[in-house]
Amino acid sequence: MSDALIIDACRTPRGVGKQGKGALAHLHPQHLARTVLEAIRDRNDLDTGDVDDIIWGTSSQVQEQSGDLGRMAALDAGYDIRASGATLDRFCGSGITTTNYASHAVMAGMEDVVIAGGTEMMSLPKKGLMPMGANNMHLQELHPQSHQGVCADAIATLEGISREALDAHAADSQRKAEIAIKEGRFDRSLIPVYNLDGTLALDREEFPRPGTTAESLAKLSASFSAIADYRHTAEDGTHSKTFRELINQKFPDLDINHVHHAGNSSGVVDGAAAILITSEDYARAHGLKARARVVATANMGDDPTLMLNAPVPAALKVLQKAGMTFGRSTKRSLSFPRSSSAILILIAARSTSTAARWRSVTRSERPAQS
Repeated sequence: MSDALIIDACRTPRGVGKQGKGALAHLHPQHLARTVLEAIRDRNDLDTGDVDDIIWGTSSQVQEQSGDLGRMAALDAGYDIRASGATLDRFCGSGITTTNYASHAVMAGMEDVVIAGGTEMMSLPKKGLMPMGANNMHLQELHPQSHQGVCADAIATLEGISREALDAHAADSQRKAEIAIKEGRFDRSLIPVYNLDGTLALDREEFPRPGTTAESLAKLSASFSAIADYRHTAEDGTHSKTFRELINQKFPDLDINHVHHAGNSSGVVDGAAAILITSEDYARAHGLKARARVVATANMGDDPTLMLNAPVPAALKVLQKAGMTFGRSTKRSLSFPRSSSAILILIAARSTSTAARWRSVTRSERPAQS
């Protein structure tokens, strides 16, 4: 089996995902994808005629985000027309799934150069976007599917996770983001976005909120209590079940405690990212330095009524596939099957995960460098 090497990765800054407020909201989604594809090409002196495929992830494939965004963005970026493109949807795990699929193609020896990535503009009006299950009533009876925020509240209730614990975690996350930004830890990967007329649209993170504390978060009202009881009325006068009723269809005794709000939930943002994955032979022949090697990937589903539980079992599954273990003591530790020192990069989203190893190797083991 061939090695899949991560050569480079970059992303746009995260813009606030609201029309009239976010610095990227006026741009076309393909423009954001084009920005990171241009950066991948230019930073690595990449001959785009060598690109075997571009695999893109976009969850809401409606309106301007429809029509194979990955392929269109590559054409917009001036890539060779032989560089094919495809766009997939695995909800929140779409982007990481593209990385997995790109790695699979290289590890199987079928392709040498694949670019994975994704774009999501949450500011874009989602006219025509269907609810979970796309109004398939038979499926909804088998697996009632609710609203993501209401599902998060249901999970917190089932697991006994308090509002205070969530707020403390959110405040700590904001604190770490502030430190990372001040120390320039994202500078290597962050790509400024320019308007078509050449003026700057955004060159810094717009979403993180420096100075956030658990005390300031405690003042915010829960976001999903009203949404939980929303009942849609169709044109024929029929009424749908509320999001709360859909969860109670599966968990009849669950009294949902609404603990999530705008300050401890995932951000509503616009952005795009891309990652260049090549075979070892291609990297060596073109003087590309590998940043990491993909060790394993894994997928796993979970209860669709709760929607958000799969990352943990997916992460455990990919560790097992990689021959690694995750131990808990006073500090988190990882046990590796080989003696070489390594850092595990473990990414889990929705129902899929990737493990990459950044090894301390001798120069003779590394792909040739320019």
